[in-house]
Amino acid sequence: MLADRKWVQRNLGFDPITTPPPRDTFTVKRLADAAVKRSVKVSPEDFQREIIDFDSESPAGREFMAFSTATGLSRFTDIPWPKGLAPQTGPKPKGNGNSPLPRGDVLVVTWTVDEGHALSRVLTPGKDSRNDYLPYTHNFTTISKKMRNGCPAMELKRLGTYWTTTIGKKKVVIFKSDSHMSQDGPQLPNIDVWRQIIQEVQPSLVITTGTAGGIGKQVEVGDVIVSPIVRFDCLSKFKKQPFAQEHFSSKAARRTRFAEAKTLFKANAGQLPKDNTRPPKIFVVKPSGLSSSVVTTDFFGFDTSDDHFHLQGLGDVSEMGDAILGLVAKDMGAKAPRWLAIRNVSDPQIKAEGMLKQQEQVAAQIYKGFGRWSSVCSAITCWASIAAEK
Repeated sequence: MLADRKWVQRNLGFDPITTPPPRDTFTVKRLADAAVKRSVKVSPEDFQREIIDFDSESPAGREFMAFSTATGLSRFTDIPWPKGLAPQTGPKPKGNGNSPLPRGDVLVVTWTVDEGHALSRVLTPGKDSRNDYLPYTHNFTTISKKMRNGCPAMELKRLGTYWTTTIGKKKVVIFKSDSHMSQDGPQLPNIDVWRQIIQEVQPSLVITTGTAGGIGKQVEVGDVIVSPIVRFDCLSKFKKQPFAQEHFSSKAARRTRFAEAKTLFKANAGQLPKDNTRPPKIFVVKPSGLSSSVVTTDFFGFDTSDDHFHLQGLGDVSEMGDAILGLVAKDMGAKAPRWLAIRNVSDPQIKAEGMLKQQEQVAAQIYKGFGRWSSVCSAITCWASIAAEK
């Protein structure tokens, strides 16, 4: 799939360049101003923050859906889970969040506000990551000393939010992180957050999940990449770090319920782009080789038809944090749990037309239109990976 301005027009009802969304639809107002006035300067962090903080259930989200043809999770259709394997939302966790996370068999971590909405809708029915989950502040005072002012965790005064659920016999801790590699600052406190929550939950499996940009024309919005390989492609703020081009591998994914997961996509697949030519697929990466992987960049990169960011050949999707999990697991050595990166394609390859900033606007608007719905697919794939655990 190749997306351009006409693609956005067909699937979201507007041209992001000639008819940009109103200012009230943006979380980062500089992006709104830049869309109509070229002299307004924006940074890569602005696009990152727009994606991280955009909330389809906030006033800005409602304005975006009123302006476009995008739909919100109020149209979510309940998933017809197999008997005995429907996620069972746990009771309110004990304490006030300023204590260690509860133990669990599996730890699932997601990142953006809309990813949190989708993941919680699927795996903790009746509890939302923004409105209901317990704020997690354990050791925030210490860890936050490494964070830059203005990053999401500092503004929210927490490391994330969490709840528990049960799938079959597996107890699962669902964690929506407010700490981000791209936002926290040069000291990378996200490493400390990962290490702490893994040590507290003591899981046998860790999953990092959410949206990503597709690499290549073979993927469509809603497709899911399940990868035991993550790799850094750091060309900006972390390019001098020893891990800048490092990669990490875990054990192969257990596939026994992926076919079933694809049938469960059908309940909500109608909310994905009408330009999709087929039902969403699950692509399973083998734990060998490097042509397939999840690519973690330290810049707001996305695949373009002219391969502007040189992502083609590096992996299947690009995002901005998963390789930190691989780095932490490497440091833990034999004590590290198995882990997987389960990423959905929220925006496809972008056609190289106009200025790069215009291409960035196209990619960001596609995310805002379909990020939550594509995340439903990756959340179901997380379910399948957990249900396949012995």
